[in-house]
Amino acid sequence: MYLIVYLTNYFFQLYSFMTKKNSSSSNRWLRSHFKDQYVKKVHRSNIRSRAWFKLHDIQLNSNFLKSGMKILDLGSSPGSWSEYAIQKVGKMGHVIACDVLPMAPIKNVIFFHGNVKKEYFLESLLVYLRYKKIDVVMSDMAPNMTGHYFIDHIRAMSLSRLALNISIKLLLTGGSLLVKSFYGQEFNQFIKDLRIMFSEVKIHKPNASRTRSKEVYILASSLKM
Repeated sequence: MYLIVYLTNYFFQLYSFMTKKNSSSSNRWLRSHFKDQYVKKVHRSNIRSRAWFKLHDIQLNSNFLKSGMKILDLGSSPGSWSEYAIQKVGKMGHVIACDVLPMAPIKNVIFFHGNVKKEYFLESLLVYLRYKKIDVVMSDMAPNMTGHYFIDHIRAMSLSRLALNISIKLLLTGGSLLVKSFYGQEFNQFIKDLRIMFSEVKIHKPNASRTRSKEVYILASSLKM
């Protein structure tokens, strides 16, 4: 089932790319894409997307996911991060996944299908959590890219800030936020804002993240009281 969801999202992204680029650049991108070692690993392994490897790289460097933790995964579909996280938190931990896109079930992961931008959706999460706080918020959210740098950057950073706002409401004191972000004119201010709220902020560029991509992952640890 998850393979169907993954392939649907995957081919939608390919179609979007092909319709925005000319055929020669599209062909170059496709050749590069299918030669990518992580794309090959995804197809060989029983995982949902290359995002699994990105989270694995960050975990190896920071060891921020621990047994018994309660995790919120924003923008979870097709489910690689949730799948990885539930293995780390174990039977005593919990993973709650959220996405506007559908996601095939993962054992011991609770999935909320809806738009995290909506106030009612956040309220439904709070009700489910019985207004108890959580240990880690993870966000791999990204907008559908238009190809226009300024528009894409602003949209991406708005999602990064959304993840920050949600984490402030839901995290325990001392909790952590892992959020995808993008280099650009809004990036430095976002880092400054994170440092106001968290004791430690580190920027990660996982090996599995494409070199040409402006995406980075920021791990903000120890939310201040």
